[in-house]
Amino acid sequence: MRVRTFLIALGLSLVGGLGGLLLASGVLLVKDSTRARLVPWLVSYAVGALLGVSMLRLLPTSLEALAPQFGGDASSRVFAVLLLGILLFFVLEKLVLWRHCHTHDCEVHEGTVFPIVIGDAFHNFVDGAVIAAAVITSVPLGVTTAVAVAAHEIPQEVGDFAILLHHGYSRSRALLLNVLSATASALGAVAAFVAFDIVPRTLPYFLALAAASFLYVAMADLIPGLHRGRTDAGSMRQILLIAAGVATMLVI
Repeated sequence: MRVRTFLIALGLSLVGGLGGLLLASGVLLVKDSTRARLVPWLVSYAVGALLGVSMLRLLPTSLEALAPQFGGDASSRVFAVLLLGILLFFVLEKLVLWRHCHTHDCEVHEGTVFPIVIGDAFHNFVDGAVIAAAVITSVPLGVTTAVAVAAHEIPQEVGDFAILLHHGYSRSRALLLNVLSATASALGAVAAFVAFDIVPRTLPYFLALAAASFLYVAMADLIPGLHRGRTDAGSMRQILLIAAGVATMLVI
């Protein structure tokens, strides 16, 4: 049973990391004008998926796990971790280890591609750990989390490809670098599985931290980009796609 859970966690971590990358590779094959319209749609769906899985799945699961032990105090513990997590990811983004950039002109990365590869690998490592933690809690939660991770990796990988190509990398080399960084999700899953086997009581707190990471990415990195430009029919499309992302997390 333990081996089966580990294999599921490992497989879903690769789905989250490589799945988004493969879909992003398909997006890059379309014309620039089509891609410019498609990426905001993908971002909108990713926002809904991240908000849905964090608020409707991860946080309730964390509260449910801690309630028998701490009773009414469980909510204060969970939301304290949530707050600390959001502050932590703000600091990590300042260090260029945690960011989302969906265009080739992201000013943080104009000097070198090194922060892109390292930052993306770190991000994928954390995503893999989050997926593994969710699988350990329950396989359905792991599936939901992997889908949310894959959804937000698509526009992220499109942005990474654009930056690498902008710096003169060939498509094959850019793909190779992104594949290597994506495999860090498997390492994250292995690390999480070992860690929670040693200290299982920390799992509910990690789920709250995972919710913080998803909320931060959605609200600090993705949503501001959707507010650029004028309000038109595209705004309604964004709202509908966000709702679709939330609905997906409810259905799975």
